[in-house]
Amino acid sequence: MTRRLTLAIVSVVVGALLVAGLGTLLLVRVGSRDETRRRLVDQADTIATRLDIAERPALLRAIASTLRLEDVGLVRFGPRGRTIDAPPAGVSLADLDFARLRAGETLAGSHGGIVFAAAPVNRPAGLAAIVLTRRADAGLRTGGRWFVLATLLALAASVAVAFSLGSRLTRPLRDAEAATRRIAAGDLSARVPVPDNDDELAALARSINAMATELDRSRGLERQFLLSVSHDLRTPLTSIRGFAEAISDGAAPDHTKAAAVIAAEARRLERLVGDLLALARLDARRFALEPRPVDVGELVVDAAEGFRPAAEDAGIALAVARDREGLRTAADADRLAQVVANLVENALKFATSRIDVGAHLSGGDIEISVEDDGPGIADDDLPRVFDRLYTSARPPARNGTGSGLGLAIVRELVQAMGGAVRAERVAPGTRMVVSLPAATSAS
Repeated sequence: MTRRLTLAIVSVVVGALLVAGLGTLLLVRVGSRDETRRRLVDQADTIATRLDIAERPALLRAIASTLRLEDVGLVRFGPRGRTIDAPPAGVSLADLDFARLRAGETLAGSHGGIVFAAAPVNRPAGLAAIVLTRRADAGLRTGGRWFVLATLLALAASVAVAFSLGSRLTRPLRDAEAATRRIAAGDLSARVPVPDNDDELAALARSINAMATELDRSRGLERQFLLSVSHDLRTPLTSIRGFAEAISDGAAPDHTKAAAVIAAEARRLERLVGDLLALARLDARRFALEPRPVDVGELVVDAAEGFRPAAEDAGIALAVARDREGLRTAADADRLAQVVANLVENALKFATSRIDVGAHLSGGDIEISVEDDGPGIADDDLPRVFDRLYTSARPPARNGTGSGLGLAIVRELVQAMGGAVRAERVAPGTRMVVSLPAATSAS
């Protein structure tokens, strides 16, 4: 890229020099021709007034050398206006208009690079004209050589400046490329130096650094998630294996209790595997929704009441309320019940003494809220609680550590049904809110 940028800058400089130089040379040439014509007219008029000079060829040649003329000559005319002498080179007979010269007019013109002036000389023997010629570009030849030299120097300087500027401009891009290669190779600690200025390159560097930070965070969450899932899988398997071996060896004092533990742990495994499969289906969009009019208040009450025995066993007061009848929306009833169940189950893990579940109308939306009085969530973590790899740093009051799957499933299902979900910090505790569009009377 440095090579292309250097070439582009040099090309622009060369083009600008050519346009400016050729334009300048053209204007100078036109101006020089006009100035030469004026000077030749003045000089021809001066010489024409000196008849003694005009008729002495040797003196005319000396004047031509002194004035740096191309040529000088005296052209005599016969009685009928015919020229007796040949005009200097570069001047044609047609240029010497006898009538105008006889009227006392000084003639001037040019042919190519030769400029001439012809002034009438009144001689006793008849009319004559003193003709002077000079090259208009005589002084431009030296200027042209200097222009070529200056152009070469400017071109060399432009190459050096363009290469330096190109290297400076592309250095952040090279740094970004090196950092992204390291990130692609798995080094998520790689960062791009951010330039001091606030331009597009600085914005690019900040974006790459933010991407690397987010990837690093996601990797940490993934490791935490795998450790959590491994723990959740190993714990029930250990219990099942221990009680199964105890029953097999006859060492279990109460076979009925041991079988109940095995069944409970098996259901726990089934739920975890079901959550993993649900997330896989949500990712692949291999699930079907059956939206139909649903009474949200009734559904929330039914889903939350199913957790009352577990809440009572944990010493948690479960309060379920709804504003009024007829809170209806178009949703999949089973999936919406799963959403409420996951939220209540999550609240049970962290609640200290109370869980409040409710449904109410807010503007044109129906909001389902589940609030617990647990330790709460840090403000920085609120936007990430529904990430599938997120595990809360707040200590759960019971049921060990969660895998972070329940809330991730909640967000996927709610978004699939056209709603939104958010987490709010309250004093004390946390409130999870699901918003769904309220059904109109027409629907």
